[in-house]
This record gives sequence, C-alpha cells and structure tokens, in this order.
Amino acid sequence: MKKIFKILLLVIILGLFIATLFYLYSKSKEKPVVYKTDQPFMTNIIKKTVATGSVIPRKEIEIKPQVSGIVEEIYVEAGKNINAGDIIAKVRIIPDLVNLNNAEARLERAKIAMEDAKMNFDRKFKLFKQEVISESEYQQTDIAYKNAKQEVDAAEANLELIREGVNKKSGKATNTLIRSTIRGMVLDVPVKVGSSVIETNNFNAGTTIASVADVGDMIFQGKLDETEVGKIVPGMELLLTVGAIENDTFSATLKYIAPKGVLENGAVQFEIKADVKLKNSQFIRSGYSANADIVLQRAENVLAVRESLLQFDGDSAYVEIETGDQKFEKKYVKTGLSDGMNIQILSGLGIKDKIKIPQLAGAVK
Repeated sequence: MKKIFKILLLVIILGLFIATLFYLYSKSKEKPVVYKTDQPFMTNIIKKTVATGSVIPRKEIEIKPQVSGIVEEIYVEAGKNINAGDIIAKVRIIPDLVNLNNAEARLERAKIAMEDAKMNFDRKFKLFKQEVISESEYQQTDIAYKNAKQEVDAAEANLELIREGVNKKSGKATNTLIRSTIRGMVLDVPVKVGSSVIETNNFNAGTTIASVADVGDMIFQGKLDETEVGKIVPGMELLLTVGAIENDTFSATLKYIAPKGVLENGAVQFEIKADVKLKNSQFIRSGYSANADIVLQRAENVLAVRESLLQFDGDSAYVEIETGDQKFEKKYVKTGLSDGMNIQILSGLGIKDKIKIPQLAGAVK
C-alpha cells in the first residue's frame, strides 16, 4: 500500500513538473506580429510659423496737462467713448509763490505808472485846450497814458493766469480744462481727484491724466525668431488666436518687419506688426496676448498621408504597401508640402492603397 502511494506521489510531481515546463515554453514563444494599415486621404496642408505677442491699438495717446496743479474734477472713466475736444478733467492751479509775488508787484507798479500818466495827461489836456502847448506835445502825453493803461491790463491778465489759469480776455479758453486730442475710448485714468499733476515741459514729460485710443483700429505686435523671419514678407496672411477669446479667430495682414533684431534669452528676435481685420460684432481689449499663425505655404485638396508612415532609404522616402494578407511591398514615393503631421504625396501612391504602419508607430502584438 505504501509502495502504491509513493508511486502515485511521484507521478503527480512529475506531471506538475512537465506542466510547468510546458507553461514556461508557451510563455517564452513570441506571438506573430500583426501590422495595422492606414490609407492616404485628401486634405488641405498649411505650412506655418507662430509668432507671440499682443493686440494693441494703432493709436494710443496719453493726455497730459499744460499746467501744474491739483486735479479738481474728472469727467470720464475707463471704457467711455469720447470725441476730440471733450473735457476729461479740470485742474486747479496752485500758483508758484515767487511768480505770484512778482505778478502782484508788477500790477502795483503798473497802476502807479498809470496814475502818474493820467495826471500828466489831464494837465496837458487843459493846456492843449487853452492852446498853450502844441498838438504834438499833447499826443505824446495821450500815447503815454494809453500805454500805461495797457500795461495795467497786461499785468492784471498775467496775475489772473498765474492764479486761475485763465483771464477775462481769453473767455472760455483755458488750459485748466484738460481735453481729449483724439476720438476714441478711454483706456485708463491713472489719476484721482486731489492728485498733484505736473505740466508738460522741456524737462518733464508731465503727468498722464488719461490714455485714449481708437479700439476700432487694432494691430498685432509680436516677435519672431531669426530662424523664421527670413521666410516671411509684408502682405502675408496671419490668423490670430487670442487667449482670452475662445472659439474665435481674427484675420490680419503682415505690414512691418523690423530691420534690426534684439537679443532676448539667448535668441535674436525681430518685431513684426500686422493690421487686424475686425468685423462689426468683434471687439478686442487692448493688451490681450495673442498667437499669430503666419501662413508660409498652402496646398488645397491634395493627396496626403501621416508623416509617421514614411520610412527612409538614404535620401529617398518609401512606404510599405499591402499586397496580400500581412504581405507588404516597398514602394518609393515623391513628397511635397508638410505641416509636421501630414505630408503631401506627389506621386507613388493611390487613394486606395493600404500602407503598413511601422512597428514603432503602432504595431500590435
């Protein structure tokens, strides 16, 4: 009985050993490679380069005051459309004490001189009526009196200008009212009521009261790498993609390429500008970042394949065409324009040909 049990145990162990060897052999045996196939197709191929930049108004003007002082009133806010000549703000002049003192002193001297000239004129007038003095002597006195009155008027006007920025003779004309010089939209009002502002002069650009621009006339301003700038010329079509505006593209025309590059982050960049074509319903805010696709070449409705299907033999490109069940034949092709994903086939393939997908590009085991 014990002998039968031992024989049975040995048989079981041997069977397990054989089964294990068969299993390991089956696992180590490679399955045959089954290649997938793809077909040519008709499509449009566009070769393009990309420039990064932003969309800005063609004309953006900074409105600055002609007098220094304190902002007394602000009549506009960012986003408001205004016309040329519209009042933006009012500035209250804070006169310079030295200039104010000089102007007051000048007025006092002018009044004293006018009183003296008037007394002399009155005296000469009586003598002229009595025919004691000649007419020419009387005219000299009259002219001196008129000049003295004119000097008083000028001194008063000068004092008013220093104090108020306007005088009686100028009427409504005053440089304390800051007006827009162009028609457009107010983009920014960086000052507040009570802020001190400095006038535009030879030594200072002055304080910006507001920025005004025509947002209906926008341009794309960007930069392009030196390796790409030689491929473009003014007049090329651009397709703008604005990051803040989804599912919408804008057309533009390249107008300017900088003749001189600027070194940035180890690469030479050239500035480009393009006119943006806006439809009536389209609106772009100033400063939006954008990418411009510059169309270098275009091929419409051409036969193409995925570029990953191509294989190379030296300088020649070829694909493997299916001639039977998992049987393939090498066939050389002539290629054309490529967009990096698809490539144009000029000759060597038909629309119904089945192309082997190389193992690295998608073979199934």
